[in-house]
Amino acid sequence: MSNLVENPKARFNYEILETLEAGIELQGFEVKSIRAKQGSLEGAYIIVRGGEAYAVNIFIPPFQEKNTPSGYEPRRNRRLLLRKKDIAKLADIDAGKGGGGKGLTIVPIAIYNKVRFLKVSVAVVRGKKKFDKRETTKKRETNREINRTLKNQ
Repeated sequence: MSNLVENPKARFNYEILETLEAGIELQGFEVKSIRAKQGSLEGAYIIVRGGEAYAVNIFIPPFQEKNTPSGYEPRRNRRLLLRKKDIAKLADIDAGKGGGGKGLTIVPIAIYNKVRFLKVSVAVVRGKKKFDKRETTKKRETNREINRTLKNQ
């Protein structure tokens, strides 16, 4: 299970409350592109419409530019493959209902291999405030300093 594409800022900008695993509906050349570790999840999010979940704004470039069908859109909406109960849970969060759903967002964290399938790690997140981000940065810097001093001894 290796991460092929990650959302680098997700853990910094958001507090992760819950994670789910979902399949993703892709075309063949998109699969090849992701397996070549091309693509980006930056700015991507999940919406639930009509009983289905869609990943919006995931950038997947064509694997071979000249062999790509004309009119291919690299940032098109892609359907996620989830169970009905998971879609219902995400729909409540997306609509702002349920257990404190206000202020929550659904974002993809990573795309990875699981056996021979590509899966998307989807997280329910709450945005961090500026002081929370500063606190995260301070913790990271102090941990680096501690590791450096221990390594040099």
